[in-house]
Amino acid sequence: MRKERVTQNRVIQLFVEQLGYAYLGDLEDQDNTNIREEDLRSWLVSQNKYSDSSISRAIFDFTKAANINPSDDLYPINKEVYSKLRYGIKVKDDSTDLVQTVWFIDWGNPLNNSFTVAEEVTVLGANTKRPDIVLYINGIALGVLELKRASVVVNEGIRQNLDNQQHRFIKPFFTTIQLVLAGNDSQGLYYGTTKTPEKYFLKWKEDKHNYDLNQHILDQHLLQFCEKSRLLEFVHDFVVFDAGVKKLCRPNQ
Repeated sequence: MRKERVTQNRVIQLFVEQLGYAYLGDLEDQDNTNIREEDLRSWLVSQNKYSDSSISRAIFDFTKAANINPSDDLYPINKEVYSKLRYGIKVKDDSTDLVQTVWFIDWGNPLNNSFTVAEEVTVLGANTKRPDIVLYINGIALGVLELKRASVVVNEGIRQNLDNQQHRFIKPFFTTIQLVLAGNDSQGLYYGTTKTPEKYFLKWKEDKHNYDLNQHILDQHLLQFCEKSRLLEFVHDFVVFDAGVKKLCRPNQ
C-alpha cells in the first residue's frame, strides 16, 4: 500500500472517530459536484423552518450563483457564493407571500450542522481530477485537503490544489470552497483559500499548545483546525475579500 494511502486512511479515521464527521465514502467512481443537492435539501427540511417551495428556490439561487463559465474569474463567483453562505438567501414563501431568509449553515449552533468527509472525490472537468479529501457542511463542499507522504514536501500538495483551480482542470468545483489545505506527517498542516499563491500558505499552529512528539503533527493540527466549532468560526469570521484578493487570518490572529 502506498504511503499516502496509509496516511489518508488514518486521517479519514481521525475525522470520523475523533472529530465526529460522517463518512460519505470513497467517491472515485462517481461524478461529484461541490453541492450535493439532496444532502443540502435534506438538512434544510430537517430544520423545520422552510416550506418546500422556499427550499427549492433557495437551492436554485445558490447553485446558479455557484455556476462558472470557462472564461470567468474564480474570485467574484466565490465571493458571491460566500456572501450567500454567510448571510443567507432571501426568498418569497408561496404559502404566505412573506419573504424569509434561508440559511444554508447554522452559524450560531455549529453542532446543528451536518459535517461529512469524503475521499478520492472524482470531479470531471477539462481534465478530470480527484482531490484526496473533501469536507462538506450540509452537502456544500467547503474544504479540500491534499495529502503527501512525509518524505514529499507539503508544497507539492499546495501546487496540486492550485492546479486544480485552473480551467484546464476543475475550477468549477472551487466556487464553494473556502479552505484549501495540504499536509504531511513531517510538516503538518498548511492552509490557504481559493487563489492563495503558494508562498502565502500558512502553517497551522497553536501558540499555547504543547505538541505530543509521539503523535503525528498532522493529526494534531487537523484536530485543532477542523474541530467543528473552530472550522465554522474560521469561515464565518476570518475570511476577507479585499480588492480582488481573498485572504484568511494568520494562526491565532
